This record gives sequence, C-alpha cells and structure tokens, in this order.
Amino acid sequence: MSDNPHLPERLYLDFDSFFASAEQYFNPDLRGKPIGVVALDSAHTGCIAVSREAKALGVKNNMPAREARAILPDMTFVVARPDVYVRLHKRILAVIETVVPIQHVRSIDEVVCALLPSEGRQCLVLAKRIKTALAREFSPVLTCSIGMAPTELLAKIAAERHKPNGTLVLDPAMLPAQLADLKLGKLPGLGEGMMTRLAAAGVHDFNGLWALAPKQARAIWGNVEGERLWHELHGTHAPRAATRKRMFGHSRVLPSDWRTPDKVEDCARQLLAGAARRLRRADLRASRLSLSLRSQRLRSTRTKSAEALRWNWESQFQPSRDDRSFVRTLGQGLAEARRHLTFTPHAVSVVLHGLDGDADITGDLFDMMSNDASDRARWETISDTMDQVRARFGGKALSLGAHETVPGGYVGGKIAFGRIPEAADFENATGADEDTHFCTF
Repeated sequence: MSDNPHLPERLYLDFDSFFASAEQYFNPDLRGKPIGVVALDSAHTGCIAVSREAKALGVKNNMPAREARAILPDMTFVVARPDVYVRLHKRILAVIETVVPIQHVRSIDEVVCALLPSEGRQCLVLAKRIKTALAREFSPVLTCSIGMAPTELLAKIAAERHKPNGTLVLDPAMLPAQLADLKLGKLPGLGEGMMTRLAAAGVHDFNGLWALAPKQARAIWGNVEGERLWHELHGTHAPRAATRKRMFGHSRVLPSDWRTPDKVEDCARQLLAGAARRLRRADLRASRLSLSLRSQRLRSTRTKSAEALRWNWESQFQPSRDDRSFVRTLGQGLAEARRHLTFTPHAVSVVLHGLDGDADITGDLFDMMSNDASDRARWETISDTMDQVRARFGGKALSLGAHETVPGGYVGGKIAFGRIPEAADFENATGADEDTHFCTF
C-alpha cells in the first residue's frame, strides 16, 4: 500500500442486514435461521429487513411477508423494535471509536471514518481490527462490510460490492475496469429520474459515466451535484455544502382495521404530535403543513390513473411552534379529505415545513398585535410544558384529544435512512434487548 499514490482516505462501514442481524444477536435461537423483520404483526405488511439466510433462499427486503412465507414456509418473523436498535447502534459506535474515530454517521447502520496516511497504508489491518472488536464485544453474527478508497463515494461503493462481511479497497488507478460490471442503478444517489437523463445523454453503463467530462456531468444533472459526483468517482474529495433542515414529518402504513376516517385522523394527529415535538427540540418554527393520503395500489400502478390514488393537501400559516396551531391546521386538511377523498387510504403522511428560527423571521406588525399572536404565545408555553411532562412520565402522559395506540407503535420513532430517532421520540418505556416480539401469523 505504501507505493499507492491513491491511499484510502475514507473507510465506509455498512452493517449487513442490520435489523435482522440485531434480532439474531439478541436471540441466539434465531442465529443461522431465515428471519424477517416487519413493522406490524400482520402477513399483509412488508419485510423491513431479512437475514442473510433468507436472502440466500430468495427472500428480499421490502417483499410482502405473505410472499416471503410462500417461499419459506418455516421463516420466522419478528416485529421491529426501533428503540432497541438505536441503543445497539450507540454501543456499536463506541466500539468502532476504540479503533478509529468516526467522521460521520450516515444512518443507523452506516458510518464513515477519515483515515490518516499511516492508517491508509495499513487499511486492511485496520478493517480487520474493527471487525475483531465488534465480534468480541457483540457476536460474529453482527457483521459489517467495509470499503476503503480515496473518497467517501468510492468507499461506499466498495462496501456494497462484497456483502455480507466483505472488505474491499478501491483504487482509482484500477478504474473504470474494476467497476465495469457495476449497474448504474446500484450507484448511490442515482434514482429513476437521473437514470432517464443519463440514458438520454447516451450513458448506459459505468464506463460511459466514467468517460464524461465534469462539465458534461453537471449539465446532465442540471446542477453542481453532477460535477461533485464526477470528482468523487475519480478519487477527489468534493464535500457537500452544509444542509439546512427543511422539514419534520412522519408517515405510517395503516393496517386494514385502521383505514376508517376516524382511525386515519387519529393516526395523522399522532404523527403530527411527533413532528411538532421534534420541531420544538430544534428550536424552529413552521409556516406550512402538508397532509398526504395514498392507496396501496399506487405502488404497482404505472399508468396515469395512479394519480387518483394519491391525495395531497397543504396550508400556510403564521410561523408557529405550538400544538394548537398545528392541530387546527391539520383539522382543516382532514375535513377536506372527508369531503374529497375517493379511495380508502392505506398510508398517511404529515409534514411540517417552511422552517425558520426566531432570528430569521420577519414579524407581521398586524399579526403581532392580534389576539391570534397572543393565543399562540400562550399555547407555546403549554406545548413546552406538555413536552416536559412527556419527557418525564412518557409520551402518553398528556395529549390533545384521545390517544389510541396505533398498531406497531413507535409513532414518530421510526428509523429512516439518514435519521436516527432520539430517546424523546419514543412514547413508551423501552423494552429489554432480549424481549423479541415474535409475530403470530
């Protein structure tokens, strides 16, 4: 490695089938067996994650549980436990940092580390030390794949090339030949829309992407992101500018007995409450709220008629941070849904956006003198007090209106890519690590 002019400067660590491996770690009886992790105790839900044993037998992530059961009749299903996974994630970070400092946490199962030149020269030894430390602290079942390269993008690609439990160093001097077989759809950040643009520009494979000039990539992307990706692929760091939080929102796929108007509205209010609490913890205000309802059939429909299976509504208001203002606005949207919705919703989403801090808001003189502003100020104090009570006594201690538990729980505490919930996002007391929630179907 010492003669390599492109020493690895980034190490990307990606855990293998993390939720499923976590359940196998907590419950030794599940090790070596095909298991699926689902959001609900229902055969109609999808697999959030499946173990490597299940993948080897043809089951894939996001596959409906009933289809997975048809492939593997003896497959075991467990209900996801985000709070437990977050606790494990924090313990994992502490172990990794005994070997090498973590630069960024990209998701609950992905981290990136910056390497010193001395570490880059011994990167394979370093990767082995990380894996040994994790196996010693947890168990060999909780494995990760590690990629190393001069840039984070190449290191991430390397980590994904040899799953599970792989280790790979990517050297730009070996490109594009070393990645010639990589399908463009497997590159991080390339969605269907960008694939269409690339095809229109005559780029159909990795070699074609590699051969672009930086300005060509920028033109295809329509912004600097194309040029940034080009530099990262060719081994030069091109860090993104710091991003600003643009929204707080939550969504939920509804079980069949929660698709009535009353249940949909209760779920929407609970999703809103979680988003509002996160907004206040960030010391921000929102000026827009959007509500989205969709039918499950939208997933498999590619025709124009699919537009009728999604209903969106949005409203703008004075910058606010209190529950009463948000609940009132959501109520308007739910009333509109009752009047205009033409399908049975299978999923609901609520988002607060138009975010600003107090220092960024230009006050409206007439609003500041109105009774509405005075009411908002009082309700801000009430909302803050309610947050404090919930933090001390649990998420169900206080609520505006009835609070019925949504099947699957963890409303506002779901793990999403790039977002790791905080302890305050979980309504209920956390369960024991070994308390696996086995499905009954």
